[in-house]
Amino acid sequence: MKRHTLSVLVNNHMGVLSRVAGLFSRRGYNIESISVGTTEDKNISRMTIVVDCEDDIYHQIKNQLAKLMDVITIDEFFDGECVKRELALIKIDSKNEKRSQILEIANIFRAHVIDVTNNTMILEITGDQSKISAIISMLEDFGIKEVIRTGATAMARGESELKNNK
Repeated sequence: MKRHTLSVLVNNHMGVLSRVAGLFSRRGYNIESISVGTTEDKNISRMTIVVDCEDDIYHQIKNQLAKLMDVITIDEFFDGECVKRELALIKIDSKNEKRSQILEIANIFRAHVIDVTNNTMILEITGDQSKISAIISMLEDFGIKEVIRTGATAMARGESELKNNK
């Protein structure tokens, strides 16, 4: 299996996300992550969809997406040609004796402390999937209470633009 990252421009109106997600569920395709937001044009949204599948299934997904009325363009991001990032919020059990160690790990990974209570700490971190997974792994021994990850969002590097293929 291979990981594919799709950039899908869609008309920004009610029900589009539901139709796209419905396409995947009706055909039994799994979405590994999906990130959606408006673009510089408020009438258009960009969906970054990550799927882990064989190439033939990927081509079926792409063909089925292209048939949806609200889909404007579909492009695939390839490693090295784009910048991919995730955001994660990690709530950790952080009694006083653990805080300095947690802060050291946060510093190494360039995570930010965004909330502290008597018993917990919330870290915010951005990076690629492996960086997010690595900090989570390092923090497991401290007692992770909750993790929220956004999934990947991506943008073409440098002067290159998407091919805008449908």
